[in-house]
Parts: sequence; structure tokens; C-alpha cells
Amino acid sequence: MEGKNEQRAGLLYGVGAYGMWGLVPLFWPLLEPSGAVEILAHRMVWSLGVVGIALLALRRWAWIGELVRQPRQLGLIAVAASVIAVNWGLYIWSVNNGHVVEASLGYFINPLVTIAMGVLLLGERLRPAQWAAVAIGLAAVLVLAIGYGQPPWISLVLAFSFATYGLMKKKVGLGGLESLAAETAVLFLPALVFLLWLGADGGATFLSGGAGHGVLLATTGLVTAIPLICFGAAAIRVPLSVLGLLQYLAPVFQFSLGILYFHEEMPAERWAGFALVWVALVVLTWDALRTARRSRAEAMRLAVQAARTAASADKAPVSKPDITPLQK
Repeated sequence: MEGKNEQRAGLLYGVGAYGMWGLVPLFWPLLEPSGAVEILAHRMVWSLGVVGIALLALRRWAWIGELVRQPRQLGLIAVAASVIAVNWGLYIWSVNNGHVVEASLGYFINPLVTIAMGVLLLGERLRPAQWAAVAIGLAAVLVLAIGYGQPPWISLVLAFSFATYGLMKKKVGLGGLESLAAETAVLFLPALVFLLWLGADGGATFLSGGAGHGVLLATTGLVTAIPLICFGAAAIRVPLSVLGLLQYLAPVFQFSLGILYFHEEMPAERWAGFALVWVALVVLTWDALRTARRSRAEAMRLAVQAARTAASADKAPVSKPDITPLQK
């Protein structure tokens, strides 16, 4: 019963995390007239404050001393911080400039980009269904390039930057809260210097926009940290296959908001491109679920076989030592 409650809680955490990420396009327009770079800088500064308080409350500081003694890890964190800054900044700009649908496409194709990077950079071998999904994804990008009149650069940059971010996080091996703290620590000083320069130049909106606007800019730290904390809680409670399915909630919500709330145009060729992407994701998800099912079945078979072997060993007759008396 306790295990089921944990899984149910993990599912709720996962839905909460991806749901918040999916609904965040509603938040960024509230921060206008701040520009995307100013919003990004505030997000970096206030996120460090939020995760710092969380780490202080949880007393999770031991990893810092170990990390600073590993230059390679610090370099990977710097790369991760750089690419996530590009990802965050471009996403904010996209939402506030009428490209919510194209931004959602970036997160739809992100799993395909991650697979492609695994092959090109890590030498991973793909199953036939994965190859098919990647090929369909490439066809979708071509169709969308025709529809947009150019490659969907926003989608591609968002997908590749987030995939690179995931690759760096995998190599670093820190937990979600710890890695966010390290990344925002790298970004904190440049962001703070930019905000101070912007204020001195008279272009900052933190104070000039009123108290309410300043509070909204400060809450960017919560908007960043809370979904990640929920994601971390979900990751330790539910299987990766479930998280893999939940990840599609965010771009589905974003796409729906782009169409129904922001009223962005969707010509027929864009619908065709998105349809191909969704077909690729269906193939990818089907293959992942089938592989996970086979792995579980194989693990069960091996466990049963091991149990039978152990039972047979217990029932085997024990040979008695030869106690024939010695002849004189």
C-alpha cells in the first residue's frame, strides 16, 4: 500500500512539474514591458536565492566542497549554465513575441534530438523503431521549413540547447536542486552586473514598473525552482517510462495555449509538420514501452530461474563422508 501511495504521489508531482512548465507561457507576458534579457537576468538572480534557501532548509551543502575540487565538473556546469541561459532567454523572447507554437515544437522534437546526439556524441546504437522516429522527425523539420519559409530556428535552438543541457547534467551527475544551484551560481554575477548596468543606464523596469511589477520579476525564482523540485520528487517515485510519457504534457499545453489563447496562425503545412512530429513521438513512445516491458519480463524470467536453481540446490542430497574404519 505504501508503495502505491508513493507512486501516486510521484505521479502528482510529475503532472504538477510538467503542467507548470506547460502553463508558463501565461506568466512571461505579465512581465512586460521588461525585455527578454532583463527577465532572464532576474530569473538567474532570484533562482539562486530560492535554491539557496531550499538547500539551507534541507542542509544539503556537502556536495559544494567536493565539486569545487573537480575542475572538469565545474567546466561541465559552466557549459550547462550557458546553454540553459540560451534556452531560457530564447523561450521568454519567443513567448513574448508571438512564437508560442514554434517554441512548443522545440520541446516536442527534443526527445528526437536527444537520441540523435546520443548516436553522434556517445556512440549509442539505435533500435529500428528509433531510427524510424528520427527519420520521421527530419521529414517533419523539412515540411515545417517549407511552411515557415525557412528552417524553424526557434524550435531547433530550443531543442538542441535543452538536449545539450541534459547531456551536461548527465555527465555532472548532481541532483536537480544541487545542479540548479551550481548553474545559477555561475550565472549570478553576470546577471547581477547586467541588472546594475541596466539600472544605471535608466533602462531597468524593476523599480520604474511599480511594486507589483518588481514582485512579479522576483517570483521568476519561484517559477524556475518549484517545477524542478516537483520533478525531482517525481523522479525518485515513478519509473522513467512514466516520466517519459509525462514530458509531453508541457509542449501539449504550450501548443494548446498558442492556438487557443494566443491565437497564433497554423497553416496547413504547419499542421502537416506537427502531425509528422507527433507520429515520430508515437513510434518512439511505443518502442520505449515495448522495450521496458521486455526488460521487465526478462528480469522476471531470470529471477524465477534463479529461485528454481536455489530450490534445486537445497533439495539435492548431501553426500556423506566416507567413515570406513582404517584397517590395521
